[in-house]
Amino acid sequence: MGSPSFFSPYRHGFVRVATAVPKVKLADPAANARSVLALAREAHEAGVAVIVFPELGLTGYTIDDLLQQEVLLDAAEAAITTLATESKALSPLIVVGAPLRDGGRLYNTAVAIQGGQVLGVVPKSFLPNYREFYERRWFTPGAGVTGRTLALAGQAVPFGTDVLFRAGGPTPFTIGVEICEDVWTPTPPSTAQALAGAEILLNLSASNITIGKSETRRLLCASQSSRMIAAYVYSAAGAGESSTDLAWDGHVDIHEMGALLAQTARFSTGPAWTFADVDVERIRQERMRVGSFGDAMALNPAKIPFRVVPFAFAPPKGDLALARGIERFPFTPSDPAKLRENCYEAYNIQVQGLARRLEASGLKKLVIGISGGLDSTQALLVAAKAVDQLGLPRANILAYTLPGFATSDRTKDNAWALMRAMGVTAAELDIRPAATQMLKDLDHPFGRGEPVYDVTFENVQAGLRTDYLFRLANHNAALVVGTGDLSELALGWCTYGVGDHMSHYNPNCGAAKTLIQHLIRFVAHSGEVDATTTALLEDILATEISPELVPGEEVQATESFVGPYALQDFNLYYLTRYGMAPSKIAFLAWSAWHDADKGGWPVGLPASARRAYDLAEIKQWLELFLKRFFANQFKRSAVPNGPKISSGGALSPRGDWRMPSDATADAWLAELHANMPS
Repeated sequence: MGSPSFFSPYRHGFVRVATAVPKVKLADPAANARSVLALAREAHEAGVAVIVFPELGLTGYTIDDLLQQEVLLDAAEAAITTLATESKALSPLIVVGAPLRDGGRLYNTAVAIQGGQVLGVVPKSFLPNYREFYERRWFTPGAGVTGRTLALAGQAVPFGTDVLFRAGGPTPFTIGVEICEDVWTPTPPSTAQALAGAEILLNLSASNITIGKSETRRLLCASQSSRMIAAYVYSAAGAGESSTDLAWDGHVDIHEMGALLAQTARFSTGPAWTFADVDVERIRQERMRVGSFGDAMALNPAKIPFRVVPFAFAPPKGDLALARGIERFPFTPSDPAKLRENCYEAYNIQVQGLARRLEASGLKKLVIGISGGLDSTQALLVAAKAVDQLGLPRANILAYTLPGFATSDRTKDNAWALMRAMGVTAAELDIRPAATQMLKDLDHPFGRGEPVYDVTFENVQAGLRTDYLFRLANHNAALVVGTGDLSELALGWCTYGVGDHMSHYNPNCGAAKTLIQHLIRFVAHSGEVDATTTALLEDILATEISPELVPGEEVQATESFVGPYALQDFNLYYLTRYGMAPSKIAFLAWSAWHDADKGGWPVGLPASARRAYDLAEIKQWLELFLKRFFANQFKRSAVPNGPKISSGGALSPRGDWRMPSDATADAWLAELHANMPS
């Protein structure tokens, strides 16, 4: 069996799962089996691997005492045989709800069917018998039913709460199944299933709807998927159920590790279904990373010797568009409300960190260099808020602009305007005389009047700026505020030791470049600054990112050297947060970036930044990222203190990232070249 196409999610550890609500016909299993088959065929055509249907969906949930009628129970078993026979040519694992008899007892069950066979049956562990529910009138609880078999569709099939389903092939995955009330209990069966290796958890439900209940269900599903580090696929009864005393909204959704991937509109009058690609490979990676999950596996007092039922699933051939949203900017979501909340938290994390460090130092003053660029602007905004919180005057912030050989009038003017607007103590120190003298002392060609602009020429300027700031801090009993950001640390785009790499405390160290601009925009429109300052901040946001170290008419654009920060922040997030292979990162980047008209963009991002990247560009800049990331670990091994801001990570060796300074990127580059098309 060959590997799926590079442009298929199945190639990269994704599994397509679906959840469906047919329009049920009460007490008519044959008709309901036909409805299930119709949706299963659609799922097959869409490349789905697993599809789950509602609780007791083959009979209807609201048939009460008809559940114990022999005619109905025989018809339900016949419908299961029909489903197995008629679905033989369909790829998905089909999981349906049905009442089934065993040993003189009736169980509320989930039946798994695939490849023309009934693979197994899982009974509902916990039966509700309160308020509007009276399931114990008809059913026996399935809790404790293990190791049994059931005669069904001419087979002896595994029956019990100890059954899991595992797909082999190029994209393996394991399925656990529970039913409705099970997830509302303190010990859901899906907990044990996940601890036994199930990455995808299914819930067949018939939960009725009352005001506010849908949100509670969603919280339960999200919470279980988060705590179990799993995907949770939920399907609830809807159209066709009896409205004699209750109503049904057909609530279906898919969560992965707490995040909602897909849902349908509720209260549909007809069939409804949806699907999403869940990242099983990411789930396995995260379980390995979160050691406490493994500890829970080892200490689980209710260890169940699960029976694992294998089945074959062959992913569809050819290309298949990824069925899940991928944010172009992992650090800055496209949802406006979420972006505002993220910026509020990030900004206040920075402020709290700097305020606490200043308080702990016993000092009263801060020193900061202002370039008129994004990073120093955000650092100054944070510094101003920090001294405000400590009840110190803003004059205690000693801000300096330190023009060099390539400082532009625009950035210098913006630096001065910003310092004045923030009410800090502002000054200018021209580093050019000292830089010229140092270059002469080094016998550098520029010191003899030759226009040689090499790395020494650049770093003499960067180093002098930081040297001045530290000596000014000594002179004024102050603390140097760093300005370098997370993206620069990742790419090694910082002058080691004596440049923007170093400070007494760096509030920006956990903020990616793509986040910094939104933090500035957040402050600009927060009401904390006046209209003039807002306009100034918008102008700073519109200035091209440049170190301004080399003289000349052309702007020394940073992104022409290190790549677009939009892509490099994407690469950083998925490499450090999830440990993904480079080819998978490239696939995700292509899915997010190849079509500028597809998907959302963060609010405030200028139209010029809303562009697409093709596969060749993605590969080019990812290769550069890997080389620079590995080559510059020595800089990250010696960074100043600063707060972690995003779950996407931080690069301090004392916080969220540890690696040797002399590791190489060879294995990562080899994987990229071997598994990604040219």
